[in-house]
Amino acid sequence: MTVADLGFDGPARLLAGYGLALERVADGAAIPGSYWGEPEAGIIGDRVYARADTPVHSLLHEACHLIVLPPERRAAVHTDATDSIAEEDAVCVLQVLVADALGVGRERAFADLDAWGYSFRLGSARAYFERDADEAFAWLEAHGLVDAARRLRPPQDAHRHADAGAH
Repeated sequence: MTVADLGFDGPARLLAGYGLALERVADGAAIPGSYWGEPEAGIIGDRVYARADTPVHSLLHEACHLIVLPPERRAAVHTDATDSIAEEDAVCVLQVLVADALGVGRERAFADLDAWGYSFRLGSARAYFERDADEAFAWLEAHGLVDAARRLRPPQDAHRHADAGAH
């Protein structure tokens, strides 16, 4: 599934809620901040860059890297967001929740994570999410991105919770 299949509007609205911008890159043009190269999404500061042929998985994954970061850390991001395993695990879990929020669905997110080679201890993204992601969910809850029931907080609620000292 590509961004053309999903459209730019839904992801742009969701990202805006987190203080991020989705920048549409012209077809065939180089994607700024792309770690893997075209057609994969890129990240620089508070912006996610994508073309119509960018895989939705790539857009969501890179966007989630920025969503988990406070604004002062986002400003320093160019192409690569983290070397932290805990943060990467949280990004993968958040990606599944965001996929649901955008109507892509968690089944698609699980399949995409598996296809991309995320080899979790239990052998699949679904097994990890359902049976082994306690630390990632705790990380996301501590950062105000999910509630105690492991549901995605709406962006404005996530900001309010994080600003109240949940870090």
